Amino acid sequence: MAIDSSTSEPKRLLFNAFSMNCVSHIQHGLWGRDDTRQTEYLSLEPWLDLARILEAGCFDALFLADVVGVYDNYRGGADTSIREAMQIPVNDPSLLIPAMATVTEHLGFAFTSSILAEHPFAFARRVSTLDHLTRGRIAWNIVTSYLPSAAQNLGFTDLPLHDDRYDRGDDYLEVVRKLWESSWEDDAVVKRPGCYAEPSKVHKIDHVGPYYTVPGPHLCEPSPQRTPVLFQAGSSDRGREFAARHAECVFLAANRRSLPDIVADTRRRAASYGRNPDDLKFFLGISPIVGGTEAEAKSKEADLREQLSIEGGLAHMSGSVGADLGILDLDRPLADFDFNSMTGIIKALADTAPDKQWTMGDLARRQMSGQFMTGTPEQLADRLEDLANRGADGFNLVYTTTPGTFVDFIDGVAPVLRARGLMQSTYREGTLRDKLFGHRRPRHRLAGAGTAAD
Repeated sequence: MAIDSSTSEPKRLLFNAFSMNCVSHIQHGLWGRDDTRQTEYLSLEPWLDLARILEAGCFDALFLADVVGVYDNYRGGADTSIREAMQIPVNDPSLLIPAMATVTEHLGFAFTSSILAEHPFAFARRVSTLDHLTRGRIAWNIVTSYLPSAAQNLGFTDLPLHDDRYDRGDDYLEVVRKLWESSWEDDAVVKRPGCYAEPSKVHKIDHVGPYYTVPGPHLCEPSPQRTPVLFQAGSSDRGREFAARHAECVFLAANRRSLPDIVADTRRRAASYGRNPDDLKFFLGISPIVGGTEAEAKSKEADLREQLSIEGGLAHMSGSVGADLGILDLDRPLADFDFNSMTGIIKALADTAPDKQWTMGDLARRQMSGQFMTGTPEQLADRLEDLANRGADGFNLVYTTTPGTFVDFIDGVAPVLRARGLMQSTYREGTLRDKLFGHRRPRHRLAGAGTAAD
């Protein structure tokens, strides 16, 4: 049993559905199946239905990924990505949220936005508007982008260096936190005849940083949360430092063995910023495949694996690792490659294969399905509980089919988790942060961005 050491009670785990406003998100090639609604992404109905399903299942949030560039380095161009609908076409995730909020009361909505994509002053207004319209159910997944095409389309001559993007992110966070937390006092809005807001309680922020100069004031009155719940994904050394300074929820790419060390390291870094290290929650990505028996679950997995697109997966992997995997012969055993002549990234990828007789195609298929968690409801609950004992606080559920993956989890795994006290059966009142953390405003302060006590 996963135990919360501070209370000796079962550790309530957090669950987000992981999706994207596009045809094919993570498990590529499955969008042509009859049991998925991926090609309906352009209409509101499947999104409204998904929101209703997730709230009925007591999920904490719908987590929406995004990119602002195209994966265009596989085989020297974007043709494969376009042909496979591999995260292109892709629409703005934030515009789905107000509609889904109208058919739900408690479900949170986390959306991804890159610090390269929008000026912080304009972004702060967009987030405050969403937080108002949802009555405080917004989270922001902070990303710094890694696709060169994204940077070039946004006016940069090339993608800024990895650590430079995080330095820009630090400045970006200072701007938006000052706007959200320091510009309007709690009692600035008075709504008296002739005076909607008291001018003396609305302040400029006069931010001057290495990347942004923003005088302010913020254009929006304080929203229910002021600052959205802050998600961040990054396991690099600089990414962990950024998470330790800014994030409340951290989305990790970690395995069972590495998870405890990454969690402990990030918590130590958070303490160095004067934060309570327990104020961070860590999420892992999983793709559950549920069967009434283990054999049934494995049969479902085999069917899905057979339909995965190797080309789509390799185009995705090429963009992620920054190397064109199209140069490799997919049918050639890994043992036959001379990796000394190739980029270290490709060699590191090949080193993850358990058998050197595997082909590069086998490795690509394994990488695409690496988040598969297959078994009966009890077996999946056991594995989630084991990960919780190793430091995971929650999970982003990656779909193979939508909404089927989420329905199978809600109908099969969720009752087992609830019987163990590991998943909520009702929602706590209040904003998303109230529900996740028990307080309305971020506990951690940022330079120049004061946080009022709850």
